Amino acid sequence: MELLYTAHVPAGDGPFPTIIALHGWGANAHDLLGLAPILHRGEAIVLCPQGPFAFQPGPQMPPAYGWFPLSEGKPPDMAAVATAQGLLEIFIDDVCERYPVDPRKLVLAGFSQGGFMAYLVALNDPERYAGLLGMSTWLPSDVVGTIDPHPAHEALPTLMIHGTEDPMISIDRAYASRDALLGLRVPLAFREYEMGHEIRPEALREIVMWLEEKVIHPVEIA
Repeated sequence: MELLYTAHVPAGDGPFPTIIALHGWGANAHDLLGLAPILHRGEAIVLCPQGPFAFQPGPQMPPAYGWFPLSEGKPPDMAAVATAQGLLEIFIDDVCERYPVDPRKLVLAGFSQGGFMAYLVALNDPERYAGLLGMSTWLPSDVVGTIDPHPAHEALPTLMIHGTEDPMISIDRAYASRDALLGLRVPLAFREYEMGHEIRPEALREIVMWLEEKVIHPVEIA
């Protein structure tokens, strides 16, 4: 597997609900693994790949990672985004072969830049995923324009979590991303909290509840 990753795998034979969680800019593969004991009471596989783009945030500091380079005030480098997308798709194929993943309960989640990647990967292959979670993230309208509408978008439960005081990605960008996703007809829940670029306990409770109700134990309507 080309991407370094951390993993939480429950005891037993499975198959297990599986969450692939993508970290944000400047973090690493360990950043979101702490959610594993909380999500589905620790009874789900949680896999956290590390972004392929390494950079030095400052003197005497360890390397940090992202999914593609960021330049303030400039749009994403779509060639680098496409490379990261390809690596993620290969990673997901590999883990579905290596681990006892329940293919009916596969969730793609991401924080900040990782949420951008989660949106891009899941919306381009919506039949594969049982849920999509974006935390403190965004999806530019020009990127949405590259995604072909698909009937499976209407069966992809999606949760967006954002802070009204986020200094990194403004709530207005979250609103625009929400509207873009609604344009693809995804069944979307949008939740905003009085917080910054972070995951507060109240937001985490919403995530846990959404995961149980929409992915792990969805109510089937006859």
